[in-house]
Amino acid sequence: MNSVAPTQARISVIGAGPGGLTCARVLQRRGIAVTVHDRAPSADARDQGGTLDLHADNGQIALREAGLLDEFFTLARPEGQEMRQMDPTGTMTSHKVPAADELFKPEIDRGRLRDLLLASLRPGTVRWGQALDTISGPADGPRRLRFADGTTTEADLVIGADGAFSRVRRAVSPAKPRYTGVSFLEAWFSDVENRHPDIAELVGPGGAHAADGDRGLFAQRNGGDHIRVYVIQRVPVDWISRSGLTADDTDGIRALLLDEYAHWSPRMRRMITDNDGPYVDRPILALPVPHTWDHNPTVTLLGDAAHLMPPLGVGVNLAMLDATELALALADSATVDDAIRTYERTMLPRSTETARLLEGGAEHLLSADVPDFGDDDARP
Repeated sequence: MNSVAPTQARISVIGAGPGGLTCARVLQRRGIAVTVHDRAPSADARDQGGTLDLHADNGQIALREAGLLDEFFTLARPEGQEMRQMDPTGTMTSHKVPAADELFKPEIDRGRLRDLLLASLRPGTVRWGQALDTISGPADGPRRLRFADGTTTEADLVIGADGAFSRVRRAVSPAKPRYTGVSFLEAWFSDVENRHPDIAELVGPGGAHAADGDRGLFAQRNGGDHIRVYVIQRVPVDWISRSGLTADDTDGIRALLLDEYAHWSPRMRRMITDNDGPYVDRPILALPVPHTWDHNPTVTLLGDAAHLMPPLGVGVNLAMLDATELALALADSATVDDAIRTYERTMLPRSTETARLLEGGAEHLLSADVPDFGDDDARP
């Protein structure tokens, strides 16, 4: 079968995260039809995660191409660029305060970014409650998508924007995410100015990090008077069950953590003891480096589906840049096959270079030096 023109193609994006939605938005702005399928039953079915920083040299480029950059700046928090580095006693050892007009990587809550992108799409673009089960059909198309609810559809192009455990990835690559040896345990704090004023003062308007070489804490201000704290440890992936606990045993996990952080100051340990609700276990995963695949004329990947890396401030930014470049390649190419080749010719070397730089980078999260925690992509 000859590859079809993008304007005539049936394009299915799998995953309604920032990457998938950015791709759909840029395609629609260029007059190309697209459908997005997402496993969640609705847009507000689950928490979207913490705050993100969108960089001027990738994430903001994507939003400019999507026609949403000005709206982004009205929602973003430039003050979130502030970073505090502390030692385990809570003494501040460095303090980066952004200039009044600095907009290189302002923060935005992941949910607000997603809402911005969703609102920009034509009604009915996203089909909720469609978890991809299988992709079948010849490599040159059309591809047949079967969803867990029993429905099917045909596509001339399948774009995998479905994250770390991508179902689309299986059509082009056998690679699976691997545990890096470092894990986050997420804790939430709400109404912090009233209920947790000491933690609010400690963290400030941006982020605060402390580590002793073996364990760390990173706290980050979110919108809506929330703070998320990530307890960072070098532990087995099943450390909770190995300790005889379950993920919902908040008191048991807290006691274990207090023992691990016993030499940290009481003020710092309040980020372990005073959280609202249970902890969330988030082991840090990464794809093998390099992760590439043989060209496929009807399937490609973007974001974490293509290049899952440690959460060092690049994940969503790269996903949105991937999405934009793929959409533009489709708008400017004679065929879908040509567009995929053009896109992957740039994306694969870039992602390989970045992944090599960040390989083993999860260990930096335990360093007393300030890492770039600009992206909440540790969420599996």
